[in-house]
Amino acid sequence: MLVTDRTGPPPSRADRTGPPYRLVILDFDGTLADTFPWFSRVLPGVADRYGFRRPAAHEVETLRTLEARAVLRHLGVPAWKLPLIARHMRRLAARDAGDLSLFPGMPGLLADLRAGGVALVLVSSNREDVVRRVLGPESAGLIDRYACGAALFGKARRFRAILRASGVSPTDVLCLGDELRDHAAATQAGLAFGAVTWGYTRAEALASAGPAHLFATPEAVAAALLPGAG
Repeated sequence: MLVTDRTGPPPSRADRTGPPYRLVILDFDGTLADTFPWFSRVLPGVADRYGFRRPAAHEVETLRTLEARAVLRHLGVPAWKLPLIARHMRRLAARDAGDLSLFPGMPGLLADLRAGGVALVLVSSNREDVVRRVLGPESAGLIDRYACGAALFGKARRFRAILRASGVSPTDVLCLGDELRDHAAATQAGLAFGAVTWGYTRAEALASAGPAHLFATPEAVAAALLPGAG
């Protein structure tokens, strides 16, 4: 269970003097870790293995503006194959974990958020051992709870479970992610969403979805979530 330092009911947003959110739920691929180049490299082989269409080079940027279900339809991926494909992708990520890295500024952002009193939970479809390896021991130790191995469209359920376990008010929680499906999951769970523009989905598509926050850099995340820290 996530442990927080709250005793009694939380103050209202207007009365609070600390961070605007007490808990941040983090995505991993495309948010903390720069895995899109790796994904692009392994996708053709996965497509051949599971019998769906390889995206042509000229299609990639257009696909990065679409919601995940639309991408799957465009590539002809049958829904029943998704669990098989997800397991295979997790094995590939474990094989290649040594080639994956965090975006610049991420270790500092995680450290600053924790030092500023923000609890951190990580929800990912990736495996926890892979996530921890890419984060490294120091950054991995800053995460209060891991909820890994989530289904492609199963994050809303994970968000609700985290909310129940934490005891934190929904208004005190921000979900941070880089995809439209992350935004949809946060909305389904009744949580605010902060979209980061350096990951899988293009900035204009994220902006059109109407997130609570749109962040262009890790430094912008720190400035918004730790007012006065600079």
